[in-house]
Amino acid sequence: MFSRVRSQQGLAAVGLTLLGYGVMILSGVLGLVIPYAVAAVVVIAGELTLAGRYAQTAELLGKAGLGRVFRRLVRDLSVALLVVSTVRPGVAGTVAVLLLPAALWVVAVGTTALTRVVDGRAATPAFTRNIDLGAMRRAPVPPRWARHLAGLRLPILNVLLVPAAVLAAVVDRVAPVVVTGLVTLAAGLVTAGVLALTWLRGRGSTPGAVRAVHDWLSRERPEVALYFAGPAKDVYQANMWLAPVEAAGRPAVVLLRAEEAFHELADTRLPVICVPAGVDFMNLDLGSIRVALYAANVGANIHMLREAGVKHVFVGHGDSDKQASVNPYSKVYDEVWVAGPAGRERYARADVGVLDRDIVEIGRPQLAGLHTFGSRAADQVFTVLYAPTWEGWLDDDPYHTSLVLMGERIVSGLLAAGNLRLVYKPHPLTGTRSKQARAAHERIVARIRAAGGQTDPTSLDGTAHLVVTGRTPALFDCFNVTDLLVSDVSSVVSDFVQSERPYVVANPAGLSEDEFRRTFPTARAAYLLAADCGELPKILAVTRAGDDPMTEARRELKEYLLGPSGSNPMDRFRDEIDRLCG
Repeated sequence: MFSRVRSQQGLAAVGLTLLGYGVMILSGVLGLVIPYAVAAVVVIAGELTLAGRYAQTAELLGKAGLGRVFRRLVRDLSVALLVVSTVRPGVAGTVAVLLLPAALWVVAVGTTALTRVVDGRAATPAFTRNIDLGAMRRAPVPPRWARHLAGLRLPILNVLLVPAAVLAAVVDRVAPVVVTGLVTLAAGLVTAGVLALTWLRGRGSTPGAVRAVHDWLSRERPEVALYFAGPAKDVYQANMWLAPVEAAGRPAVVLLRAEEAFHELADTRLPVICVPAGVDFMNLDLGSIRVALYAANVGANIHMLREAGVKHVFVGHGDSDKQASVNPYSKVYDEVWVAGPAGRERYARADVGVLDRDIVEIGRPQLAGLHTFGSRAADQVFTVLYAPTWEGWLDDDPYHTSLVLMGERIVSGLLAAGNLRLVYKPHPLTGTRSKQARAAHERIVARIRAAGGQTDPTSLDGTAHLVVTGRTPALFDCFNVTDLLVSDVSSVVSDFVQSERPYVVANPAGLSEDEFRRTFPTARAAYLLAADCGELPKILAVTRAGDDPMTEARRELKEYLLGPSGSNPMDRFRDEIDRLCG
C-alpha cells in the first residue's frame, strides 16, 4: 500500500514538472513574465524532488527520452525565448543569449571526454591492504568537486540563467543574462582547466595494480580466502569472520569486490585484496586457494565459485530462524557450515536441496570471547540491550522487526523502569528500505537523548543510556555488558544464547506462545513480548531479582543452537579448515 501511494505521488511530481517546462516554453514565446516565473519555481522544485525522493520514478523519464539532458536543453531554450520576446536585444544581444548557454554545453561535452581519460588512467582495478606491491606511481585524481560537476552535469549551472532572464525581462535589459552566462561559462572553463591539469600531471603514472596483485598471489600462495562481494552497507557480514580466519593459522587472504566495502572493512592483520572488475578478478592467480569462505549469497560469488580445486564453503553471517538462513542458493557450495544441530534441522525442514552430508556443525567461533552467565561484575548497573533486526526485503511483512510496531513502547518502558541502563543497537541496515523504520529509529534516538543518553559512544563504560550505531562498540562487546537482551527473531538471539543470560523476543504479530516457540526454535528459552509490551515490567522484575525460571532452558537451548558446550568453537573451525586444506 505504501509503495503504491509513493508511486502515485512520484508520477504526480513528474507530471507537474513536465507541465512546468511546457508553460516555460509557451510563456517564453509569448513574453509572459509572471507565468514564466511561477512555472520556473515549479520546475526547480520538481527537479529537486525527483532527484531525491522520487529518483526511481524519474528514471522513467529517461527511458521515455525526457531525461535530464533533454530537460536542461528545454530550460535553456525557454531562457532565450523569454529574453528575445520581451527585451528584443538586437542581433548582438540575441547571439550572446543563444551562444553563452550553448558554449557551456560545448565545455560540458569536452569535460565528459576528459573525465573518461582521467578516470581511465587513475582507475585502480585493485585495492590492497597489508600487502607490499612495490613502488608504483599512481595517477592523480581531480578534486571531488570537479569530478562531481564535470560532464553533462555541468549545464546545471545554467539554472542561474532562469532568474536572470526574469530580471532581464523586468528591467528590459539583456545585461543580467549576459553577465550570468559569462559567470557560468567561466565556472565551466575552470572545471575543464582543473581536469586538463590533472591529466597532464598524470603522464607516466602506472595504471592499476592487478598485475602486481597477481604476482603477490603467485608468490605468497594463500590457502584460505574469505570472499565477500557485497556492498559497503553489508560489510559487517565479512567483518565478523576476520578474527576467526586470522586465528585459523593458515595463510589467508580477504577477497573483496566493491571499493566502498574495501574502505569500510574493519581493521585486520590479514592481507586484503579488492578487485571490482569481474574480468580482472577471474584473471588472478587463485591456484593456491584450497578453501573459500562465503559470508553472503550474492551474484558476484560466481567469479570465485568457478575456481576448480577449491572447496567452496558457505559460512553465512549468523544462524537464525529467518527464511534467509535456508536460502536455496546454498546448494551451489560444497559445504554449508552451521553453528549447531538447529542449523542442520533448519535446512532439513526447509527442503531446499542442501544435502545433510554437506552440512558441518562448527559452533560460532566469534563467540569465544563472550562472557557467560555470572561472569559480570556484581556492582555493575543492570543493563538492557535493545537490538532490533532490520525491516527486511518484503514490503508486506510488518512483523519482520519490532522497531516499527513496538520499538518506541519498548524503549519508553525501559526508560520509565528506572535504575537500569539501556543500550540501543539497531541492525546496520535499519531504515535502508522503510521510511517508517527510519522514522521510528530517529524517534527512539531522540527519546534516549532526552533521557540523558549518549549517541555513538567510543566505549561502553559508565551508567548513561547509549545509542550504538557505529561499527564500534561491536555487538559482542555490547553482549558482555548486558544483563537482559530484547530483540527479534534473528541471529542476534542465537549468538546471545552463548552467554546463558535471559533474553526477550518480540512477538509483534501476536502469535500464541506455543505457535511462536514452535515456529521459531531460537525463542524456546525466551520471554515473549507482545505488541503492547504489557509483560515488560514483569520480565524486568523477574530477571533483575535473579529468580529466573528460564535458566535451565537456556542451557539446553545453547547446545541445540551452538553445539556441545564442552567444545571450543574456534578449535572446531580450525580443524575444519585444516581438513579441507588437506
